Amino acid sequence: MLSTAVVMPQPTLTLTDSRPSAWTGALDAAVAREVQRSLGHLWPLLAERTGGRLVVKDAGDGSYLWVDPALAHDWGFGADAPLGHSDADTFDAATAAALRSAEQTAAARSDPLCSEHRFERAGRRHAYQVLRVGVAGAAEPPRCLVSVWIDETPARRRDQQLRQALEQLEQLQHSHAALQRDGQDQALRDDRSGLYTPGLFEDQLRREMDLSTRDHREFSLVFVEIDPPPADARTLGDAALARVHEAMGRLLRGNTRAMDASCRLDARRFAVLLSGVGLATAHARMEGLRRQCAAQIVVLDGRELGFSVAMGVASFPHTAHDQDELVAACESALAEARRRGGNRVTLASIRFEGA
Repeated sequence: MLSTAVVMPQPTLTLTDSRPSAWTGALDAAVAREVQRSLGHLWPLLAERTGGRLVVKDAGDGSYLWVDPALAHDWGFGADAPLGHSDADTFDAATAAALRSAEQTAAARSDPLCSEHRFERAGRRHAYQVLRVGVAGAAEPPRCLVSVWIDETPARRRDQQLRQALEQLEQLQHSHAALQRDGQDQALRDDRSGLYTPGLFEDQLRREMDLSTRDHREFSLVFVEIDPPPADARTLGDAALARVHEAMGRLLRGNTRAMDASCRLDARRFAVLLSGVGLATAHARMEGLRRQCAAQIVVLDGRELGFSVAMGVASFPHTAHDQDELVAACESALAEARRRGGNRVTLASIRFEGA
C-alpha cells in the first residue's frame, strides 16, 4: 500500500533562511560551513527535546520523504509511514488543501513559517503548531521542506480540563453562597408555614411605619385567625393543624408581593403587612384570600379537612396614627370578625379628627 521507506539523507542541508548571513559573513567560510553542518545535526535533537516531530517533504509535488515514526503512529500508520505519498492521499480534501497552501507559502519565503493545523485522523482530533522552512540539497534543484510538528492536543486538553475545573469551582462557590443565603433565610422563617418569624415581622412593620410616616403614604396590617375546626376534625389534633399551617403558608405567599410580609404569630394566628396598600384594596385582596381558604382542601390520612379564617384589617394613617394604635385597631377588627361567627373580613373603623 505504501512505498518503501526512503532513507533520510544526512542533515548537511543548507537553510534557505538568509538571516544567518549576518553572522556567517563574520566567520571564515570553512568555519561557517561547519557551523551550518552542526546546526543541521542539532536540528533533530532540538526538535525531539522540544516535543516536535520532524517531517521532510518534496517541495515540488508535496510527497513525503521522511516522517518521524512517532508522528506516523499518531496519524494511524502504525510502523509504516506515508512515504512517497502526498497529503491528498493521506488526509481529507480540506486538510490537504490547508497543508499544501502552508507549504507553498513556506517555500516562497526565506524565513521559517509557523502555522496551526487542526484535523481529525484515525478517529482522533489533532492540533499542531507547525514550523516549516525551505531547504536546498547539494544541487539546485531539487528543493525540500523540513517541518517540525509540535502536538498541541495534550496542552489543549489540559486547558479544557482546567477551564472545566474552574467552571465547576465557580458553580460550587455559587451553590455554597446560595446555601448560605437559604440557611440564613430559613433561620428567619417558620418551619411549618415557611413564613417570617414574629421577630422579623415586627422589624418589617417598624420599618414600614417609619417609611410611610416620612413619605406620607399608606399601608395596611391584617390579622388572620383560623376558625375553630369541626368536632370530628379536632380529634386529629396537632397533625391536622400542621397541615393547615402549611396550606396557609402557601396561600399567603401566593397572595402577597415581594414588598409585603407575612408571618405565623402562634398556633392559630397569622399577620400580613401590605406595603403601600390602602384599606379598600387590602379588604378586596383579603376577601379573595378568605375565599381561597374556604375552598382549600387539606388531606390527612386519607381524610379531607376544610378550614376557614377570620380577618381583621386596619390601615395607616386612616384607622391609626402610630404603630400601637394600628395593632390595636387590627385586633379590634379581628375580634369583631370572630364575634360575627368567623369566615369573614372585617375592617377597622376610620378615625375622623375634628377641625
